[in-house]
Amino acid sequence: MLAAGPAPDARMFTGPRGGRISTAILRDATHWDDVVTELGYKHPRRHDLRHTGFTRLADAGVQVHVLRKIAGHGSLTTTQRYLHPDVHKITAAGAALSAHLSVLRAPRSLPSPIVVAR
Repeated sequence: MLAAGPAPDARMFTGPRGGRISTAILRDATHWDDVVTELGYKHPRRHDLRHTGFTRLADAGVQVHVLRKIAGHGSLTTTQRYLHPDVHKITAAGAALSAHLSVLRAPRSLPSPIVVAR
């Protein structure tokens, strides 16, 4: 259930009795143990999904200061620890920088001298 109101400490989701969602409630509601067993992962944590979610939001262009607010972190440094760009994003960033620098290094022609007729 979505929390109503702009209160900064309002919960987006609440447990069955209106309070905090406990780990046990989340595990049971999502059938976490069954899903993990079926997928064959070794020791994934629900918190890993939080990292994945914030990485995907960042990849979609959400600014890090907005992610910090969503995550409820006190500092950008903490939020940045949640972001795990893949090799394609890193390669694309390098290519973008190279393209930018090649434009800056391109020879520029000097303006033509101004000829004043008398």
